[in-house]
Amino acid sequence: MSSLRVIFAGTPDFAAASLEALLASRHEVVGVYTQPDRPAGRGRKLTPSPVKKRALEHALPVFQPTSLKDPDTQAELAALNADVMVVVAYGLLLPQTVLDIPRLGCINVHASLLPRWRGAAPIQRAIEAGDPESGVAIMQMDTGLDTGAVLSEARTPITPTTTGGELHDTLATLGATALIETLNALADGQASATAQPQEGVTYAAKLSKAEAELDFTQPAAALAAKIRAFNPWPVAWCALGDERLRLLMASAEEEPNTSTAAATPGTLLEPGRDCLRIACGKNGDEVLQVHTAQLPGGKAMAVRDLLNARHAHLAPGRLLGNVHNNTP
Repeated sequence: MSSLRVIFAGTPDFAAASLEALLASRHEVVGVYTQPDRPAGRGRKLTPSPVKKRALEHALPVFQPTSLKDPDTQAELAALNADVMVVVAYGLLLPQTVLDIPRLGCINVHASLLPRWRGAAPIQRAIEAGDPESGVAIMQMDTGLDTGAVLSEARTPITPTTTGGELHDTLATLGATALIETLNALADGQASATAQPQEGVTYAAKLSKAEAELDFTQPAAALAAKIRAFNPWPVAWCALGDERLRLLMASAEEEPNTSTAAATPGTLLEPGRDCLRIACGKNGDEVLQVHTAQLPGGKAMAVRDLLNARHAHLAPGRLLGNVHNNTP
């Protein structure tokens, strides 16, 4: 079995999983590229990325350019004499000159089943959209936005309780395994790439804190999906008086009681045994069931416990959100 000389480029925890798998494989990591250290924490201390931390633990050469367009940076990369460059959530664009440097080009571990969810936030957007499944695609990179031919893919279901954090961790593991299988096939001359179809292309826009505020005029199923997608970041929330109630797990009530038909969207209804019930939908005739939430100044916990501890804050009839939030 032949091995490959690999340059690894990645930054967050999702990428670190692939680097760990690569280090345990038959292939040789000759250099690691990652984003420059960023300020983090209360002290805003410069902090290395998860990928850099793993690389230093294994005494690997680390490179942190702010761009890959500089000729000197490209010459430094070429001097590593790599067979292939593996890119996983790196955060920098690769110009064609860089894509052409490794003998076998550059491959990317992307957290979606391409061509669905090209772009920055495929994990969360898949859950938010109500997709029944997600997965990873190992892609031969070109200069387009996640447009390259697919070398392999791995799939996983999205369940009614899957959160963004859970799917992230599942896909990080799936991606690492698929990456090694693909590199082995490349090394053995057995890999083949399939062009992405023109149909079914969607784009996963970057997440923002602003969109985490809930609009209770939306359908219950859409709200529940958004809450799960945005857990653990940026975390869905609504106004609770002058403070914020953060919502982390929810579902749509399948058969809302007809007595809720006239409720204003955002109104707290009589709670269930283990959930808050919130009127929602354009006419307020649907019900969002919230199972895990976080009151201002408190910890995230099961709603059953919240109701026991601070029932007055969540009394039926209280209106969540502001008036402008509940207007389409």
